[in-house]
Amino acid sequence: MSLENLLAIQRLVRHEAGRSVVLKLVAAAERNLADARVTAISAENRFDAAYKAILQCALAALAAKGYRTSTSQPGHHQTAIQTLPLTLAVDNGSVIVLDALRKQRHLTDYTGDGVSKALLAECIAQAESLLHHARATLGDP
Repeated sequence: MSLENLLAIQRLVRHEAGRSVVLKLVAAAERNLADARVTAISAENRFDAAYKAILQCALAALAAKGYRTSTSQPGHHQTAIQTLPLTLAVDNGSVIVLDALRKQRHLTDYTGDGVSKALLAECIAQAESLLHHARATLGDP
């Protein structure tokens, strides 16, 4: 599936955000990752901050390509993450892990499930890796 195909089925919309928006999203991801490392807050909030950094990297990559997710349909987080192979050349194995983290974030938010230390560590590690890759590809704010 291409970005144009996702546009045709209304999962994406055209969005000429400009370089400043891309850089702001990358900077926001950096701030959220810093928050995820604060051990004085709960594992759930740290996980949420790390996940948010992942999502912001995905949104920055889409913006750099001239798109954004269609928020009028459910699944815009999933769409953003699943476009990473097309926007940042992220390998499919990494996307599977990132999507599993998305699903866990959903469970945490909507069922109150807790987050294990191992899951938190994985989310932070994935956010760090994606942010590093996004900065290298999109530019460092």
